[in-house]
Amino acid sequence: MASISTSITAARRTPHSFVQTICAKPTVAQIGDPPAGLRFHRLPAAPPVRISLILSKPRVSHHVFRASVQLPTGIRPGGSVETDKLSSDVRKRAMDAVDSYGGRVTIGDVSSRAGLKLDEAERALQALAADTGGFLEVSDEGDVLYVFPKDYRSKLAAKSFRIKLEPLLDKLKGASEYVIRVSFGTALILSIVVVYTTIIALISSRSDDDNRGRRGGRSYDSGVSIFFSPSDLFWYWDPYYYRRRRTKTENGMNFVESVFSFVFGDGDPNQGLEEERWKIIGQYISSNGGVITAEELAPYLDVELMGKAMDDHSYILPVLLRFDGQPEVDDEGNILYRFPSLQRTASSQRVARKEYVGKKWAEWIDGIEKFFEEKKWTFSKTSASEKAMVVGLGALNLFGVIVLGSMLKNATVTHSGFISFVTDIFPLLQVYAASFFAIPLFRWFLLSRKNAVIESRNVARKQRARALELPDPALRRKLVNARDMAKRTVIGADRIVYTTEKDVSDQEYESREWDRRFRELERSD
Repeated sequence: MASISTSITAARRTPHSFVQTICAKPTVAQIGDPPAGLRFHRLPAAPPVRISLILSKPRVSHHVFRASVQLPTGIRPGGSVETDKLSSDVRKRAMDAVDSYGGRVTIGDVSSRAGLKLDEAERALQALAADTGGFLEVSDEGDVLYVFPKDYRSKLAAKSFRIKLEPLLDKLKGASEYVIRVSFGTALILSIVVVYTTIIALISSRSDDDNRGRRGGRSYDSGVSIFFSPSDLFWYWDPYYYRRRRTKTENGMNFVESVFSFVFGDGDPNQGLEEERWKIIGQYISSNGGVITAEELAPYLDVELMGKAMDDHSYILPVLLRFDGQPEVDDEGNILYRFPSLQRTASSQRVARKEYVGKKWAEWIDGIEKFFEEKKWTFSKTSASEKAMVVGLGALNLFGVIVLGSMLKNATVTHSGFISFVTDIFPLLQVYAASFFAIPLFRWFLLSRKNAVIESRNVARKQRARALELPDPALRRKLVNARDMAKRTVIGADRIVYTTEKDVSDQEYESREWDRRFRELERSD
C-alpha cells in the first residue's frame, strides 16, 4: 500500500508570525523560494484518495492540522481504469448520487443517497476521482469532499472501454434471454410436429407392409411440408415483435413466450428492490440528522408482527453495519442510533424537526416510502386465453408422447431413417412433455409458500408504520429526543482549508487569514 503523509503545522510565535510546513512522503521536491515565513514542498501528482484531517492540541499553545493521504491497494494513478474494477451497479448508483448533489459530495452523501455501504461508496468515489480528474477538498474539521467536473461522465466514457461495451453487452443479454424464451415455446411446436408425424408414419407403415420404408419416408416429407415450415415460425423469432406488442398491451407476449412464462414464470418481481430498500433507509437517516430510533426503521426492515419481541432491536444490526452506526443512550435511558458519517454533507437539506412525529411524520416523509413493501410472485403474466392455449397444446403433446411410446414399444420391426431418429431422441421428448406440467406444479406450491411469507412481512412493516403515525407517549418522547440529538453539518466552500485541485504553491494562504482561522478555533475550544 502506497501512502502519502502531509502535515500542516502553524505555531504561534508573534501575533503576525507563522510557520507553515508541508512535507510529502515518499517523494519530496523543492519548488523554489517560498514567501517569507513559509516553506513549501511540492506534493506528488498522484491524486490523493483518502484524506483524514486531525486537529490536535499539544501542551504548547499551537494547533496542528495533519492530513494523511493513502492509496489503497489496487489504485495506481495513471495505470488502468479504476472504475472498471467496480461492479456496474455500484458505479451507476454512485454516479447517480454524485449527479443528484451537483458533483460535490461527501462519502456519507453517496452512501445515503445510493444505499451503498460506506466502504463501497468510498471506493467508488476514489475510482471516479482517479479516472475523471476529480479533486478532493478538506474542511477545517477534517471532512473530505469529492468534487467532480461537470463533464466527468463523458471523460469516464471516453477512457473506459468497459463502459463503451456495456450497451452492446446489454443488448446481447436481452437478445439471448429472448432466444431462450422463444426456444422453449418453439420446442413445444416442434415436439408436437415430430410426435404426430411419427405416429402417422407408423400407422401408414402398418397399413402397407410392402412399402413401409418408402411410405414412411414420404409420410415424413409430407408431414413436414404440411404441418411445419420454417417460415411459419418466422414471426415467433422476430426480436422486435415482443417490443411492438408491448406498446399495444401491457404484459403482452407472443405465443412462444407465453409457453416459457407458463412453465418457468417471469422472473423475480423484487429484482432490484433490495437496493431501493437501502436507498430509502439511507435517505431517511440522512434527512433526520443522522440520529434515529429503531422504531423508525422498522417499517423498512424484516420485523416480526406487533406484540412479538417488540423489545428486540436486532433487526437494526444490518443498518448499523452498512452505515457505520453506533448506539447512544439519551437522558431518559432510551437507546438511539447515531450515524456520524451521514451527518456531514456538502448539500443543505432539511432536517426533521420535533413536531414531525405522529401524523405529521406521514406528511413530512412525502418523498420517502412510508414502509417497504415487497411484491408477491405471480405464477405467470399470460392471459387466461393464452394459458388455455398453452395447456391445451401441452396436453396434446403429452398425449401424443404417451401414444407414440406405446406404439414404439409394441413395434416388431426395426425401423430406419426418420423413425429410427425419433426412437433415439424419444427419451428427450418424454422428459420435455413431463416437465411441461411438473415444473409449473412445483412452482405453484413453492410460490404459495413464498407469497405467504412475503405477505406476513408486509403486514408487519405496515403495522410499524401505523405505530409511528399514532405513537404512544413513550415513543413520542423517544422520537423527540432523537430529533434533539440530530445534527447535520453542511460543509460549504468557506470551510475548506485544503484542496488537491491546485498545487500547494498555488494555494496562497495569507498569514492574516491563517491567523483569523486559528483565533476562531481557539475561541471555539
